Amino acid sequence: MNEFERCIKERRLIRINASKEMIRKELSNAEYDLNSSKESIRDEDYKWAAVQAYYSMFHAAKALVLKKGYREKNHYCLLIALNKLFVNQDLMNQEMIDNFELCMRLRHDADYGLLYDKESAAVANKYAKVFLKNALLLL
Repeated sequence: MNEFERCIKERRLIRINASKEMIRKELSNAEYDLNSSKESIRDEDYKWAAVQAYYSMFHAAKALVLKKGYREKNHYCLLIALNKLFVNQDLMNQEMIDNFELCMRLRHDADYGLLYDKESAAVANKYAKVFLKNALLLL
């Protein structure tokens, strides 16, 4: 059993018929979090900038996965779903997934390890901006 199948079996990925409104709401949250991240960088609040940048990517990723008929119940399974539904279908390049995973770690480190700085916040924000742009193109 592969990771995608395991996520489905464990109900961390659930098949649904997502409405356009659900997808629009996720994209709206992605844009909000990206803008908040930019403001936090400007205010030198690098911890929250990294967290907000990741959540921008998270909401954009949720929108993509919803469009394919799945709802995530786990951050890791969202990553697995992106790989299966977009990278394996040549709709997204591996670099986007690698950047998502990096920002997931940066968010975790900032939130739980209190490890963050201006550089990690700037990287997370940059990757979130590119990820959202690509998500919008795919949708």
